[in-house]
Amino acid sequence: MLPTPDVVADYDKVYEPAEDSFLLLDSLEEEKDYINSNFKSPLVVEIGTGSGVVTSFMHKHIIPQGLFLTTDLNPHACRASLDTSKKNGGALFLDSLQSDLTTSIRPHLVDILVFNPPYVPAEDVPAVPDSEDAYEWLDLALLGGDDGMVVTDRLLANLDSILSSDGIAYILFCARNKPKLVASKMEEMGWSVTLVLNRKAGWEDLSVYKFKRV
Repeated sequence: MLPTPDVVADYDKVYEPAEDSFLLLDSLEEEKDYINSNFKSPLVVEIGTGSGVVTSFMHKHIIPQGLFLTTDLNPHACRASLDTSKKNGGALFLDSLQSDLTTSIRPHLVDILVFNPPYVPAEDVPAVPDSEDAYEWLDLALLGGDDGMVVTDRLLANLDSILSSDGIAYILFCARNKPKLVASKMEEMGWSVTLVLNRKAGWEDLSVYKFKRV
């Protein structure tokens, strides 16, 4: 098992790495040979970067030759992502954008997309706070609206325009997101969907799936 990077973050305002984060790290480690066999200098984008632990893990252990970009609506997370990257050697880290999903990135550029979405079912997806001092920033990392899938559904609907021609996406789901149904619908739309890892974490049943065009 590869070591977890050191994190620099204020956990009062940024999501603290937890079981879902570590499952994502283990999934990327599982995929290391596949990634390095298929990509030479990929553009790697992590959406909803939080503390930056996942991107730092990737550029430190999985894809040292990659170019990295993170996005998050939370400005505290954007800063934490950069600080965590610097703490762990930096590599070819491009920037961290305060952005909704990948709206600030030109279409068809992303080779490897990684997303640990807000997957907890809730009545609504929280609004973006008006102030950096607001306590609601953490809610954006957790609450995913109906079935916990409102944000993830938006991403999946645009996945074809986000990824490069050979691009892949690694997305985390909980059981309440009905990931098998999601996978079936995406396969009907011409995607190859593979379960990378599944793990029980307390009351959560978490899975990471890989999405690739057929």
